[in-house]
Amino acid sequence: MTASAASGLDQGAPETGHEPDPRRWRALWVTLVAGFMSLLDVSIVVVALPSVQRGLHASPAQVQWVVSGYALAFALALVTAGRLGDALDRRRIFLLALSCFVLFSAACGAAPSITLLVLARLAQGLAAGFMAPQNSALIQQMFRGGERGRAFGFFGATVGISSAVGPLAGGVILALASGSEGWRWVFYVNVPIGVLAVLLGRRLLPRTRPSGRQHVDLPGVLLLGLGVLALMYPLVQAGAGGIGSLWWMFPAGGAILGAFGWWQRRLVAQDRQPLLDPRLFTTVRGYAVGAGVGTLYFVGFSGVWLVFALFYQDGLGFSPLRSGLAVTPFALGSACAAAIAGRMVDRLGRLLTVGGLTAVIVGLGGTALLLRFAPLDIAPWAAAPVLFLGGVGSGCVISPNITMTLRDVPVRMAGAAGGALQTGQRLGAAVGTAALPGLFYLVLGGGGDYRGALVAALGAGLVGMAASLALAAYDHRRDRRGCRPHANCPDDVENSPIHARQN
Repeated sequence: MTASAASGLDQGAPETGHEPDPRRWRALWVTLVAGFMSLLDVSIVVVALPSVQRGLHASPAQVQWVVSGYALAFALALVTAGRLGDALDRRRIFLLALSCFVLFSAACGAAPSITLLVLARLAQGLAAGFMAPQNSALIQQMFRGGERGRAFGFFGATVGISSAVGPLAGGVILALASGSEGWRWVFYVNVPIGVLAVLLGRRLLPRTRPSGRQHVDLPGVLLLGLGVLALMYPLVQAGAGGIGSLWWMFPAGGAILGAFGWWQRRLVAQDRQPLLDPRLFTTVRGYAVGAGVGTLYFVGFSGVWLVFALFYQDGLGFSPLRSGLAVTPFALGSACAAAIAGRMVDRLGRLLTVGGLTAVIVGLGGTALLLRFAPLDIAPWAAAPVLFLGGVGSGCVISPNITMTLRDVPVRMAGAAGGALQTGQRLGAAVGTAALPGLFYLVLGGGGDYRGALVAALGAGLVGMAASLALAAYDHRRDRRGCRPHANCPDDVENSPIHARQN
């Protein structure tokens, strides 16, 4: 191993001499609006699927690809897009991806057939995947110290709220745009917002000037893409029996990702630039644990919204709008807590996510019990307070976890690190959205009991959240034993504990 490689993550120009951009807070809101749109499009379409199926005369398997195809393309692009942003110019990648996202949103809305709609959704998901890691990387680039925690607080709120509010937003749009073609406005709504974000982004976003010669690891791109595809494809095909017939892709995907890890370590040993530096997981404080906490949490978090939609719309006969309103307390609680939690993370550290995960488990567990045993005419309203508690807990999980995972990552690697973090979250979400509705239908088919099916599916989601809580609690215990500090983290690489340990 060369001396440069042995020095770890201190390669490249140090991140000293940072002068805050006076436009940074306005630029942040541009990235958050774009990020909100891209993440919202994962869940907002769910409530429109029946309308799409009727309007385009599609089969259930075809219409499912409107959701799963977007999620698959989104996940495949994340790490590669983050590395390209690090190597080239995050502003350029962000604006190009946002422009493509707007264009393909319009194409989705205008699609005359289900085939063209699925193709447009795949392209839209790819554009979203290229845009997403630039959001967290630009925060790393524009902010330092306590401001970075606040900025990540807003970013975490965006991630949490966009997932929770999707069913409500879709229901509102379908209620306003009635008729057989009303579903098209679920996609058209992105166009004016996206165009405005592009125009503002051109004025406000800072440019990236990478130092030295940059190289993109093409074999790594291929290996990671094949590995993620092998793990996600059976999950997105779960509704068509994909898990049973394509089970062999899981071990194949694991083997390919193992080969990817070996290749990345080899590049580091040769003092070359990997796609995803494995030292992010071994030497950057909090990164590996944060990625694990986020992935496990999204296994339970992402699937519950589809389960709630199935229970309220199919079981209780609610309209899409009323179904969305029934889960709004969670989104409100998450919005209230996330921005505040971003300011508390330096003082409380991992304890904040431990408390948040506990509140989510209590809130969703209490909601499941109330919807199971309370009279149906009052159950949704009786569940609102505990659902709000769960939302407050979620706001104390996503935002602080993103901050603790990414705050010590060197800025020049922020795109790849953010892409890897979100890839884990997308994989977790794919598992959750396949497993929880699948369990819901399995229990429902056994006796037609919607309440029992809801409790079983939510209980499975809580298992993922409990695993996330166990990992966060283990990390908190390490903090209390003094293995590493949480506050007063240095912002430059040369003076960081990482650099000090490796020299």
